[in-house]
Amino acid sequence: MKLNFLILSLIFGVKCSNDDNTVDDDVWSSTGTKKGKLFWPYHESVIDAIYNTAKHGPKKNIGNYFDFLRDPYGLPPGLSSPLPEYDFIIVGAGSAGSVLASRLSEDRNTTVLLLEAGKPEMLLTDIPAMAPYFQATDYTWQYYMEPQPGVCLGMENQRCFWPRGKAVGGTSVINYMIYTRGRPQEWDRIAADGNYGWSYNDVLEYYKKSEKAKLDGYENSPTRNKDGKMPVEFVQRRTKLIKAFLEAGKLLGHPTIDYNSPDELGFGHVQVTIENGHRQSAAKVFLHKHKNRRNLHILPESTVARVLIDAQTKTATGVEFIRKGKTHVIKARKEVIVSSGPIASPQLLMLSGIGPKDHLISKGIHVIQDLPVGQTLYDHICFPGAIFELNTTGVTLSENRALDLSSIFSWLRDGDSDLASPGAVEGIGYIKTPVSSDPEPIPDIELISIGGSILADGGPGGSKAVRKGMRIREEVFNEAFGPIDNKDAWSAFPMLLHPKSVGRLELKDRNPFSHPRMYGNYLSDPSDVATFVAAIRHIQALVATEPFQKFGARVYPANYPACRSTVFDSDEYWECAIRTLTATLHHQIATCRMGPVGDPLAVVDPELRVHGISSLRVVDSSVIPRTISAHTNAPAIMIGEKAADMIKDSWSANKKVYRYNNK
Repeated sequence: MKLNFLILSLIFGVKCSNDDNTVDDDVWSSTGTKKGKLFWPYHESVIDAIYNTAKHGPKKNIGNYFDFLRDPYGLPPGLSSPLPEYDFIIVGAGSAGSVLASRLSEDRNTTVLLLEAGKPEMLLTDIPAMAPYFQATDYTWQYYMEPQPGVCLGMENQRCFWPRGKAVGGTSVINYMIYTRGRPQEWDRIAADGNYGWSYNDVLEYYKKSEKAKLDGYENSPTRNKDGKMPVEFVQRRTKLIKAFLEAGKLLGHPTIDYNSPDELGFGHVQVTIENGHRQSAAKVFLHKHKNRRNLHILPESTVARVLIDAQTKTATGVEFIRKGKTHVIKARKEVIVSSGPIASPQLLMLSGIGPKDHLISKGIHVIQDLPVGQTLYDHICFPGAIFELNTTGVTLSENRALDLSSIFSWLRDGDSDLASPGAVEGIGYIKTPVSSDPEPIPDIELISIGGSILADGGPGGSKAVRKGMRIREEVFNEAFGPIDNKDAWSAFPMLLHPKSVGRLELKDRNPFSHPRMYGNYLSDPSDVATFVAAIRHIQALVATEPFQKFGARVYPANYPACRSTVFDSDEYWECAIRTLTATLHHQIATCRMGPVGDPLAVVDPELRVHGISSLRVVDSSVIPRTISAHTNAPAIMIGEKAADMIKDSWSANKKVYRYNNK
């Protein structure tokens, strides 16, 4: 019990005593209240350090408060430093890298080194409701898109924030845990481009391999699996608003279904990688139980500076990395596998001499292979500002109601409280708007139904974690939503699934600790704007139905400073609003694009081998060549599963060590 109270003290700011070990009776009562209110003083807790970094950047020592709660990783007993050589070196312990390391090390005769720049996860990251809080910590790469006129107008410095996970487990440690796979036609198109082995039926087997579904009967479908490793469940804590969303969907022709089914489009309860109310990251599922394998060495807080490549033979031979101020050079007997994600993977390739020739030369980098690394970038963006007031109170998820002592203890005891909600996401709906020109049944918008809105993050006296996590400027938020801040409201975020606008990524310089320059090129194609506006009209049609009108739902006329010259609810108003609150869903892809030999945009082949370089692969979501109707965590896990089998097949013939040649 003392340990639990200590944990609560550190996490939630409970003040047990002052410096002389006596209770401060003037401030704190024995019932855990302050000034007559149930205790939850973010502004006086360690959590405050998380919020305060939003404007000033992450502080190196934030996580040190919680080191004793972290899942420890390291070298086996008796080893003070890594081995000089491994069969496989994997760079990045994200969703794909964690799977890959686990699967390759199943063979006890195969040695695997897994390098990760971030730290291990800990108790706080287990709490689904804490997802937005970690956007401003050192569990996150604090990436910002380069300034682009006409987007992110309401964000700090008018720049779009692109947080990525920096942890053992990668972005699966900080994301909203949503499990989606993409439509069959999308994967079949990827295969038809010459990417053999990537049709829907091909990838389905690997989605199933990972999955341990518990979905009220959906798990019995032939496209699902209940015997894998990664838990996939429904969120158990629900508001009445999800029922309204599903019923309104039915009235507009959207059946309530397993939205991951290949058979039809529809709406459904959100499926998440949560078990018993606790986040299930890729590290927890695929690494935690196996971290004591003597052939699997996991080194957190290790930054890889470059892949070592023999310029004459064009063969990857190892890596150079920095850990605790010391530089290490480790050799790979078989392969180096880059699994650092859609931003860090292309950055590492370019630092290693693989990328656009002219760009590398301009940065003083010796060119080993001229490839279009980083020249294609797609992202899913959303609009969180379509908010509908309700005349009914107490029906939404709210920080002020959820984060009290009873909820905390309930979650600690059995995972059963509002803390188990993944950022209040309750439902997913796929729609095809009237402006879509796709001849196949592929949606162009995903609707993310929230059991509340971005107003529910505590209001003026609360944490404001969601709005801070998105980097919305306080003055913009207050002018737009101040009169209804922290009041009951509903929203659905429309997510643009197939943007026509294409971005790119390039190096800032040759320093491995510098962030690359990222150009999202958001909304540069007019059809993307038209699709967003059509999605908002569809949300309004949902709200106009009887299930939502039971709550008196009506659109709130947000007063955006940049949009005052437009007429509220006109198409021009909504375009301006979208350009004000332009938010990423963290689904960047295609920066190390997959394609066959001869594809001028391809970086890796269908077996994820880097074109022209032997013994080097990229295994993460950066290889996905086309936009898909999916949040990218599940696809990244699938890619890790599929890559593990491809790599094993490459080296299985008589267990003969050889180097393939992909020139």
